[in-house]
Amino acid sequence: MPDKEKVIAVMEKHIGSAECFGYDKKMAGFAALDHIAKFQDSKCPVQLMVMKCDKFKGKGFDAFLMSQMWDCQEDRERIFRECRYPAAFPALERANLDADFLETLAELYPSCETFYFQNCGKLFLAEDVCSHQIEGTDRFIRFGVNVRFFNIEGTENMLIDTVGMSTLLLPDLQYHFHDMAPNWVVNHAYNVASYILEHDNLIKDGETIDGVADGQMSREIQWKCQYEDALIQPPRGVLDINMGECASGKR
Repeated sequence: MPDKEKVIAVMEKHIGSAECFGYDKKMAGFAALDHIAKFQDSKCPVQLMVMKCDKFKGKGFDAFLMSQMWDCQEDRERIFRECRYPAAFPALERANLDADFLETLAELYPSCETFYFQNCGKLFLAEDVCSHQIEGTDRFIRFGVNVRFFNIEGTENMLIDTVGMSTLLLPDLQYHFHDMAPNWVVNHAYNVASYILEHDNLIKDGETIDGVADGQMSREIQWKCQYEDALIQPPRGVLDINMGECASGKR
């Protein structure tokens, strides 16, 4: 655990006014005074906790989880082999606070080699976290949201989904499509996730989302949206996005 004075100074540098309500070798607790969580009949500052490092043996990460860690493909196996330590208010504010807290931890632990984001399954080298130039809501989208790709066995259909929006109690996305470049759909999913976060999910059930495909398919496509209940938390479920009619009349 870094020295108490250093933790306080770095915390306030990234997050703003903070009050330390507990500190020892195992834990440091802070109230983020500039971020207030509002409840039905009360309100209080958001609390942030820095816990001591626990032993980590790389267990619990199966081949599928590792296959979806797109940002750290060359180093992921070595990291899990060698690594010893793992590291209720508006969604937009929560996302920005999470991103600020990430930058705080990156500065407090300069010897940290990697960051693993459990809620979305992303793995990053620490240098990528420390050197990023991303601003605004896209910081959370970059580090806290993962887009996964699946081929539907026995068909030409493909599925892309997001993981991590549920952390903010916002819907994750599912795309069902075929005859399209998957990378274009991946980029579209990140853009839609960013839009949902920035505008507090203005997309209504039954509405369509426009998008222009890549150069290989110069056609306009509309994606029809519908909400579905997910089998996992949060209760707000999944925004299901299906390829609609495009300019060529094909699906």
